[in-house]
Amino acid sequence: MSTSKAIIKNTLFLYIRMFLTMGVSLYTSRVILNSLGVQDYGVYSVVGGIVTLFSFFNSAMTSATQRFLAFDIGANDIEQLKKTFNATLNIHIGISILVLALAETIGLWFVNYKLNLPLDRMLAVNWVYQFSVLTFLLGIIQVPYDALIIARERMNIYAYMSIVEVILKLAIVYLLVVFAFDKLILYSGLLFLVSFFVRSGHKIYCKINFEESKYKFYFEKDLYKKLISFSGWSLFGNIAGVARGQGSNILLNLFFGTVLNAAYGISMQVQGTVQTFVINFQMAVNPQIIKQYASGNKEQCLKLIFQSAKFSYFLMFIIACPILFNIDFVLELWLKNPPKYTSIFVILSVINLLIDCISGPLMIGAQASGNIKWYQITLGSFIFLCLPISYFFLKRYNDQKIIFILIIAVKNISLVGRLLFLNKLINLDIQSFVLKVLLKIVIVTAILVSLHHFINISIQNKYINFFIKSSYLTLINIVSIYFIGFDKSERNLILTFIKRKIL
Repeated sequence: MSTSKAIIKNTLFLYIRMFLTMGVSLYTSRVILNSLGVQDYGVYSVVGGIVTLFSFFNSAMTSATQRFLAFDIGANDIEQLKKTFNATLNIHIGISILVLALAETIGLWFVNYKLNLPLDRMLAVNWVYQFSVLTFLLGIIQVPYDALIIARERMNIYAYMSIVEVILKLAIVYLLVVFAFDKLILYSGLLFLVSFFVRSGHKIYCKINFEESKYKFYFEKDLYKKLISFSGWSLFGNIAGVARGQGSNILLNLFFGTVLNAAYGISMQVQGTVQTFVINFQMAVNPQIIKQYASGNKEQCLKLIFQSAKFSYFLMFIIACPILFNIDFVLELWLKNPPKYTSIFVILSVINLLIDCISGPLMIGAQASGNIKWYQITLGSFIFLCLPISYFFLKRYNDQKIIFILIIAVKNISLVGRLLFLNKLINLDIQSFVLKVLLKIVIVTAILVSLHHFINISIQNKYINFFIKSSYLTLINIVSIYFIGFDKSERNLILTFIKRKIL
């Protein structure tokens, strides 16, 4: 029960953060798109994406940092925790230097000579690129501090700092409207300043509250070897993820130009906004999965993986359905004149996200084991194939949707691969996972899609139509999930929680 209470408490804090950031994000996206225009919005999307290409170095080490900090806390080894934090900070500083060198050579060359960008906007493009690099470097050095906050399960700090971030991002919108300066340059520069301020707040919080975050140089060869080895094998999966995400954005630019990049950027923003509903839940659960494994309680670890995968999908499905089945109205209400192909990009990206909801806890389970070499090599290599296969099909059929369709297919196959690996790594029972998680997900999804097909409500007033359709979709979802998706113990847990909080 103490584990459940901690997860619920941290989830609530993270949801406060989410609603704040989501509301501002939806509002500011519309204003920014109108202020920048479709072309400049597409430019920002693809140029910022080039910097993100280098994130595979950082993402690999981020996984190691989060895993080892949570593991040391779970094992109650405070002295080792201090050494781990300082070692990860040293490594991230090294990564930032490497990324800076690559960004100012290969990255700068690619932006100026290979991307399909408007020639009259190249000065702004280079300013955007440099601000994006600085913002990215800040994020790299900040990773150990963020990972420590998550491992210590102090999620309230994210909610508090989000209030500050929301105010600053609203100020950006105001400044974009008021100032006559080049809006693309101004936007990227102001985002860098916001990132600097917020990340500094996280760092100061850690310095004040966590003794292990006070820098002291440690050098233990075995510890560095262990961290770099873990992150080195994670590199395969992270290269694949970056290639699949930002590589797809670059392919769209090379084949179709910046208008498609604007549509892709908006679809990624919708995906990121919707994804926060699940990320917040999984962020609260993930440290517990690793801590339970570290303390030797593998049965509880597996139980959390099962429940997290199922709950994550259902949570996402409740939020996604009103968007998926009212996509044209939602985009028109939000953006007024969304770029061409935005609706289909959003639909396919949300479907991708639903698959990720199931895969996320399985990835954390693999990380908890620490034995990820062949897991990352196999799945990372397979996922990476998305990029060359997408290039081949774009060249042959010139259909922009093919990128998302291929990603969906590969993610489904990768899900099967993850189950096979976790069966070996932590003795996950595949048959039990299929019956308790996947089968219930399929049944609930099929019920909603089928009923929506037969209950076709069409009211002339768009707002009333959206409200009614969203309401009955949500009601069907909740009822199906409660009686079919959850088992008896999960229903009892929910009822007990509601009674304590409401009655």
